[in-house]
Amino acid sequence: MKEIVCKLLVIGAGPGGYICAIRAGQLGVDTVIVEATKAGGTCLNVGCIPSKALIHAAEEFEKVSHMTSPNALGITVEAPRLDLAQTIHWKDGIVGRLNSGVLGLLRKAKVKIVHGQAKFRDGKTVEVETETGTQIVRAETVVIATGSEPVELPPLPFGGAVLSSTEALSLTSVPSTLAVVGGGYIGLELGTAFAKMGAQVTVVEAMSQILPQYDAELVKPVAKRLNELGVRVLTGAKAKSYSGEALLIEIAAGAEERIAADKVLVTVGRKPRTEGWGLEELDLDRAGRFIRIDERCRTSMRGVYAIGDVTGEPMLAHRAMAQGEMVAEIVAGRKRTWDKRAIPAVCFTDPEIVTAGLSPEEARAQGYEIRVGLFPFAANGRAMTTQSEDGFVRAVARADTNLVLGLQAVGAGVSELSSAFSLALEMGARLEDIAGTIHAHPTRSEGLQEAALKALGHALHI
Repeated sequence: MKEIVCKLLVIGAGPGGYICAIRAGQLGVDTVIVEATKAGGTCLNVGCIPSKALIHAAEEFEKVSHMTSPNALGITVEAPRLDLAQTIHWKDGIVGRLNSGVLGLLRKAKVKIVHGQAKFRDGKTVEVETETGTQIVRAETVVIATGSEPVELPPLPFGGAVLSSTEALSLTSVPSTLAVVGGGYIGLELGTAFAKMGAQVTVVEAMSQILPQYDAELVKPVAKRLNELGVRVLTGAKAKSYSGEALLIEIAAGAEERIAADKVLVTVGRKPRTEGWGLEELDLDRAGRFIRIDERCRTSMRGVYAIGDVTGEPMLAHRAMAQGEMVAEIVAGRKRTWDKRAIPAVCFTDPEIVTAGLSPEEARAQGYEIRVGLFPFAANGRAMTTQSEDGFVRAVARADTNLVLGLQAVGAGVSELSSAFSLALEMGARLEDIAGTIHAHPTRSEGLQEAALKALGHALHI
């Protein structure tokens, strides 16, 4: 039986794990990383990256589809045809390139990579089942970065026509009818993409609003667009069973309805991946289903850290990456703590939503007297020239000091405003700082400046 001894062992090569290992390697820490499948984790292989590729292909197909008849741009084309199998092949090529890139970066940082399923023996030792046998790894410090996986509904177990997001991203033909159970960001991102590719999509959401984590003002343009795409949205509805041709749902007052569905996509959330790793051998405090951590990502066991989705919300790749970098520096002897003012969140629907910091409701709930400035893209020249005027930018600030508490936007391409939003909050910007910063014209980013001006009481273009 082989044995490796190292200073740092990282379990899981997703965004948090591989960043932690790379940074530790850069700092001269003897590091081993263990991955059961492919480097990059859910985000790179079956999540963020492949879904954005599919969304892009769907957007391009829809654009061309609208040009088969006379239009404002004066461009007409023949009716397009979509070969989804080729689209998936292209998507897989991107994933493969990025996967190879992560492995290359790990090797460059002199990180030893062990492929196989890790299982804890104790807080310092794991055994890894590899293709060539059992590998024992002993480490001074361990980082748990095992990520998350889709939640399965008991009446709708995954398999056959019932899909998780993983299977949906590998379909080689567009289903005629698709039922999406769960109207959160994953369900709506994928549901919108398939609707643009020609599927008849129905969204079933148990809450009273789709995208329940966002306020109604941000969701309204998304709901409008879904209606334009012919997507049927049923809120306050629960899925009960699937017969192979139709999804049975329960709607208001206990009434039932059957929805035609060749495929059913279940996107009701994600849960931490804590089973199969021997975590029962460790005495770790939990916060519900998640591993409890402090401001340095330390668990209740000395020398054991946890990062990313396995530690709870927000379950975002960039949060995991930031945690991974911090933990690596702590292990290398540097003084670091988790002190983020804002972690931006993006919903890649049509239109996109981006948020950072507090919404108006959240700010008021925390006792702040606030100023709110909202600038609509209907008054933005760049939005007009790209035929995408729906949406707005919104700034939330303290009424007494004008300190910016939160920034939100909904509109085409607003995900690219996320860095400006988070930077403003991290730097402790006031409304005057944003309003006094020259923004390039004509760009959507001018909406940020105008929202700050509006909150100050003197917007220039509305």
